[in-house]
Amino acid sequence: MKRPILILCIDRDNDLFEKAKVSGPLIGRERNLQGAQALSLADPEDPDSNAIYYAVKTFDKMRSEGHTVEVATLTGHKGLGYKADKEISSQLDKIVRELNPVSCVLVSDGAADEEILPVIKSRLKVDSTKIVFIKQAKELEKTYFVLLEKLRDPYFANIVIGIPAMLLILLALASYFGLGWEPVAVIIGVYMLFRMLGVDDMIGGIINDFRFSFERTSWVGYVGALAIFSVAVFVGYQSALKGIRLGLSSEKLVAYVIGSVIWIVFVGLMLIMAGKTIDALIDKKKYRTTKYMLYSAAAALTTFVLLVGSSWIVNISEPYVDFGMFLFSIALSLVLGYFATSFVNWYRKEILLEMKIEGKEAISEHGTYLGRIVGIDARKGRIVIQTVFEKRYTVPVSAVSSVDENVVIKTSE
Repeated sequence: MKRPILILCIDRDNDLFEKAKVSGPLIGRERNLQGAQALSLADPEDPDSNAIYYAVKTFDKMRSEGHTVEVATLTGHKGLGYKADKEISSQLDKIVRELNPVSCVLVSDGAADEEILPVIKSRLKVDSTKIVFIKQAKELEKTYFVLLEKLRDPYFANIVIGIPAMLLILLALASYFGLGWEPVAVIIGVYMLFRMLGVDDMIGGIINDFRFSFERTSWVGYVGALAIFSVAVFVGYQSALKGIRLGLSSEKLVAYVIGSVIWIVFVGLMLIMAGKTIDALIDKKKYRTTKYMLYSAAAALTTFVLLVGSSWIVNISEPYVDFGMFLFSIALSLVLGYFATSFVNWYRKEILLEMKIEGKEAISEHGTYLGRIVGIDARKGRIVIQTVFEKRYTVPVSAVSSVDENVVIKTSE
């Protein structure tokens, strides 16, 4: 069979999934047309849909001229940068292995996608590139609207507007309390480090799991937790005053306050977990409860270690705790955490066997299409996935993040 020329379109910021919930990569004419249409309906102003349409047009033209061609759209990551390029590289490697194209024609919607060009050239010969612009946009007008559109994107708005706003607020507070600029530098530095490591995305994902709504049973847990957290703030304040009266040093004062409030915070967290678990059971989404089981176990073990650790640091009243006891509490928490995780993974496997997920599509957490689930190896605790190229591979049950219309699989970055 003659090796095809690959018409390649790149959606580097993964708008297909973020806006239209279409999982990439899109392979074939029909799948690309469906994806472009879904993106156009979700956001008519998004230029990625124009690029996909142009790729399909190029595919049709070259095929009519007698060329052997295939068309594909690769998707990256909303965070751009390394995450996006790595995801595109992974998708491209799979397509190159299966289709073995002789070369490619790259279709792009602008400069951001062009940054991936060296990665593509390292794997494929590039015959031609085409940047698709909307005809009505003059150069200055186009720049204005591109900047305006990017600032509407929460990811860019958080950087361009959010960081300066945070800096101004923190500087004003530091000046008001006479703290100087050093604490502000530490906070901003930690925040930027978290962004670089992707910790903010992880925290944001957890927060999204706990959205508030009066239409859900969990609102009762949220209200109760809010009351308990308010009590924790009051207790913390009173503990700080008492610690100052006792003449505790700064590190002992912090540990004393933590030891006073951490168990109250834990009770509030458990109320929230209980509410979310009830929501999941009402919605008949039993698998989702396993996530809250893990959160609860993590909160309990963290509370235990912090209580023992704060007692070891303060040590002003019985029961006295030595360093060996603190180390033992950490070791015990690791062991209990292992057993908790093992139990949850076993429970997840039992739930998945009951749900009969065969036939569902598997996608990654940022929308990449991984294949269709064709079975579960109950003995090994692994899920069997078949790709669009009829190849099969397995992932552990613990990699399943959620089960709805699709099965979301956690993939390594």
